[in-house]
Amino acid sequence: MGENIRMSQFDLNCDLGEGMNNEAELMPYISSCSVACGGHVGDQSSMQHVVALAIEHGVKVGAHPSYPDQKNFGRKILDITNAELLTSLIDQIQSLQSITDSFHMKLNHVKPHGALYNLACVDEVAAKIVVSAMHSFDDDLKLYAPAYSLMAVEAQKQGITVLTEAFADRVYNTDLSLVSRSHERALITNSEEIFQQVSSIVNGKVQTLENEIVNIQADTICIHSDTDNAVTLVKDLVQSCKRVGIKIT
Repeated sequence: MGENIRMSQFDLNCDLGEGMNNEAELMPYISSCSVACGGHVGDQSSMQHVVALAIEHGVKVGAHPSYPDQKNFGRKILDITNAELLTSLIDQIQSLQSITDSFHMKLNHVKPHGALYNLACVDEVAAKIVVSAMHSFDDDLKLYAPAYSLMAVEAQKQGITVLTEAFADRVYNTDLSLVSRSHERALITNSEEIFQQVSSIVNGKVQTLENEIVNIQADTICIHSDTDNAVTLVKDLVQSCKRVGIKIT
């Protein structure tokens, strides 16, 4: 896997504003970002900082809302009512949109974070709440979600454009769910292995934890900003993609 490339370009996205303070180093290499907007982390200052950098580098900006649970960084399912979750998601997206509006910038997409992202992929109620929150905003707002997930299916059913997402630095199960972060092999933190995974994904395939090769679809590929060597990984990935003629766009 890796060198027989068919796709010539893809969107490289990164979750930012999560307290890593590496946005300025990452921004020149990515084409879109999902900004934490107060649910798991983030405040007005961090959002303004990321949006300003995105404008400087021509990077698209989306909202990265989550369960309102900073204690657990949005990585646990929170026991709240559907109405409370919907209200929180709308408030989070609105808080970022007010900032993009102040910069005369259009909000590009929504990508749920953590436990909400994973749940909305497989749970119809959670999927509908995410889509309902998006309907409070511009009809052009896109959803970043895995292909064929319930979240993607619900969004498409309701007329929302979906950009299918895959992950450069996460290991997959055979059913294309992400290996739990509690597993020792959940994360990919080696530059060459990340490039191999990305170059395989752009060809519609991914190798799973069980060493099976399965089909995958992706318009946008995410690499996380909260790993220790994230900046190096992103730089190396972009350089390797350029070497084989894959454009980040």
